[in-house]
Amino acid sequence: MTNEESIFPTQIIVGVVGIGLMGSSITTCLLIAGHQVIAVAPIPIDLETAETRIHEHLARSFEQEICLEKPVYYLKNLTITEDYNCLKVTSLVIECTLEDITIKKQVYKNIENVVSNETIITSNTSAIPISLLQEEACVPSRFFGLHWAEPSHTTRFLEIICGNKSDQQKAEWLYQLSHHWAKEPTLVRKDIRGFITNRLMYALYREAFYLVENGYATVDDVDRACRNNAGYWMTLVGCFRWMDLTGIPAYHAVMRDLLPTLCNETEIPKLIDDIVKTGGKGILNGNGFYNYTPEEARLWRETFEEFSYDIRRLALKYPVDVVTRKLNVLEKKNETQD
Repeated sequence: MTNEESIFPTQIIVGVVGIGLMGSSITTCLLIAGHQVIAVAPIPIDLETAETRIHEHLARSFEQEICLEKPVYYLKNLTITEDYNCLKVTSLVIECTLEDITIKKQVYKNIENVVSNETIITSNTSAIPISLLQEEACVPSRFFGLHWAEPSHTTRFLEIICGNKSDQQKAEWLYQLSHHWAKEPTLVRKDIRGFITNRLMYALYREAFYLVENGYATVDDVDRACRNNAGYWMTLVGCFRWMDLTGIPAYHAVMRDLLPTLCNETEIPKLIDDIVKTGGKGILNGNGFYNYTPEEARLWRETFEEFSYDIRRLALKYPVDVVTRKLNVLEKKNETQD
């Protein structure tokens, strides 16, 4: 199996197709890791906005000591273009376009027309099964999902998803490579709609809507509960470690009576349906579960960006192997004393 130390990002040219908000932060992450990046803009407007957005990400990352060099150092490794032919030299391509299988099908065709059969192709889809997207590929075995979180250059999150026809060795290569991107990746070995995090989160969203629509709590009440309970500990541990820490038998006892009462609706909740049908887009237009003035919307965007850097610093103090590291320190200390 490939190990992290045998992979050198400076020798791996990566293509990113789709450089909107998330495509730009993914590109930023790759540049910081040392890759040369070929960024293809299927939407012409992205040619005008992407470099400015990426430059801003890099400048803020330098200020926050995420990267060691100023933006100009990384931008020399970036090519932004509309020409898919520039992808010929890539070893990995990340598709980051709209969640529309018709659009994605055309994008995969454009990519496969120019890259070699050895180039790994991935999709940043958040919900479409990878096995379904593989059917649109000429070489299904080299096709995977790479599910990122926004902002991609600050978060630890990444899901690597195998489809039914994915080559497991290539999956392991992606897994090892992603450690160079400052990720704590999850390898999803068996394809399922929504993968891991979205299945967990949409179960939470569904129950949140149920509580609000049935009068048990307000939107603000539910948000406060999320922030001050799960939001308090989830940067350190996941749900299984949390149960280990706080007493498994208690959860077992609660599940017996609580699980049968949880929402299992399959229809889209009326609350979000009504907002979308009236044109609501959240802070993008000030109309969401809360209403926002333009100034409030701007400040929420800025606050989220500020928080993303702050929480990253905290998260880095507590990596997934934090206890293993502490044990190693204790072992060395004991050996010295002996």
